Amino acid sequence: MTQQVVMSGTGLWTPQHSISNEELINCYNAYADKFNAENADKIESGEIQAKPHSSAEFVEKASGIKSRFIYEKEGVLDINRMRPVIAERSDEQISNQAEIAVEAAKKAMKAANKTAKDIDAVIVSCAYLQRSYPAIAIEVQAELGIEGFGFDMLVACSAATFGMHRAYEMIKAETAKTVLVINPELVSPQINYTDRDSHFIFGDVATAVILESEDTVTSDNAYNVLSTKAFTQFSSNIRSNHGYLNRANDTDPYGADKLFHQEGRKVFKDVCPLAAEHIKGHLAKHDLTPENLTRWWLHQANINMNTLISKRLLGREATKEEAPIVLDRYANTASAGSVIAFNLYNDDLAKGDYGILCSFGAGYSIGSLLVQKR
Repeated sequence: MTQQVVMSGTGLWTPQHSISNEELINCYNAYADKFNAENADKIESGEIQAKPHSSAEFVEKASGIKSRFIYEKEGVLDINRMRPVIAERSDEQISNQAEIAVEAAKKAMKAANKTAKDIDAVIVSCAYLQRSYPAIAIEVQAELGIEGFGFDMLVACSAATFGMHRAYEMIKAETAKTVLVINPELVSPQINYTDRDSHFIFGDVATAVILESEDTVTSDNAYNVLSTKAFTQFSSNIRSNHGYLNRANDTDPYGADKLFHQEGRKVFKDVCPLAAEHIKGHLAKHDLTPENLTRWWLHQANINMNTLISKRLLGREATKEEAPIVLDRYANTASAGSVIAFNLYNDDLAKGDYGILCSFGAGYSIGSLLVQKR
């Protein structure tokens, strides 16, 4: 298995709608006032707690997020709804998730100079899937006119890197020569917009990456994938419990515990050192140190996490050129964050420069790819 694997193109689809911190917070605070007024007696008796107010300043300081893109804005800022309005589509129509996946895929294919006939496999890897089956990847494959095969993966915020790991291994094993990995992160339906601690975290987006063997590369801007590294360690500190068993549990399938929820402080304390050691260990296998990297394309969950990780590795805070940040305008886009950063900030690297893509999230899961500019 000596075939060199290359990342030859990426694609980024961004929704047309966005929501600023100010819009989101004004809505949440209005909802909190309504909730507190309607439940004044229960709050007074201590039966339930009052909903606290938030502020745009709090959100930016806590996360680095200033705004987020969203697939459908209608309904999110309605205090009587607090979730997006997404019309159900018939089985004959393309699904929402496949639609945005196709948009990102087309851009990646163009960047890599690939057509449908050049691609052997499609992997859709993301935090949430719109349905159990048929696979979104197979639907995308059909829409693009790709022969071969496709399958879906779920690895929360590490889904993009883990999907690329599978593509890397398939190319190394020569079961495929060119693989399209897509991350259609349609996360807004799983956000609890009534929860002060998490309603601001996520945004919607779709990214795609082409990986192929070096003998078919025609892209002018490509990267050799030197190796991949994966790590998982079970934790319930980041969790989403929505699933088909909810129907048999006789519980509210859309209750707060079924939506995204986390123990944020525990996650920060646990994941930062794990991610730093993961990156350090990955580089050490190639006799490299953090100082040898020109660019870090890190998971975009929280600015404070990225700052602490870079400090642990470099002994100082990484510059914006070394570790570009996109979460200020995209927010946490689940698995797509590091791919967005790569897509927007890789053209300036010189031949021979090293970079690392690294994601980390629920599981806990950490995935990385060490790359070198061709």
